[in-house]
Amino acid sequence: MRPALPVLVLCAALVSGCSASTTTSDGAGPGTTQTAASSAAGQALLAKHALTGKSAMEVIDTLDRMPIEKRPADLKASVRPDRLLVSGDGAEVALPIPADRFYLSVAPYVDSTHECFNHSLTTCKGELGGEDVEVSLVEEGSGAVLADGVKTVFANGFVGFWLPKDTTATLRIRHDGKEAQTKVSTHADAPTCLTTMQLA
Repeated sequence: MRPALPVLVLCAALVSGCSASTTTSDGAGPGTTQTAASSAAGQALLAKHALTGKSAMEVIDTLDRMPIEKRPADLKASVRPDRLLVSGDGAEVALPIPADRFYLSVAPYVDSTHECFNHSLTTCKGELGGEDVEVSLVEEGSGAVLADGVKTVFANGFVGFWLPKDTTATLRIRHDGKEAQTKVSTHADAPTCLTTMQLA
């Protein structure tokens, strides 16, 4: 059996970039963010990266599907439970995520992982980029199937799920004869990044 802790510590140094805590840089709620999307600096930032007029969901989809080599090094996009924080060039823009939705990014792994709490769309990297994985996501209590089938892992090693807000579910991922299972939450204090699912 592999020693999980040493692998985690090593990979945190080599594959860093995700936020490992819930601390925010703006210190404000989604309605009082220090730089609004309508500000000149915010608009310039979005325009620079061809994101003008896009919603949080559209920006997340755009960056998720972008090849690693094309992801802008000077742009940070941090997914929070209620908003997407886009920052760069001294500006920060908060794009609201719909109140009834939650975006969870999952990086299943075999050998190495890293600590993560708030997913960073431009810097977080996982192990299985481009691989196909079988996923099953079932809501606790109701038994509703939230996701089921084969998903292709994005180039950064993550697979993303748009989920109902304020629920708990069981996530199972299978790949190459290995699998992992865990419970996930979409409550206001839940992480948007999951990097602890080791396939075995």
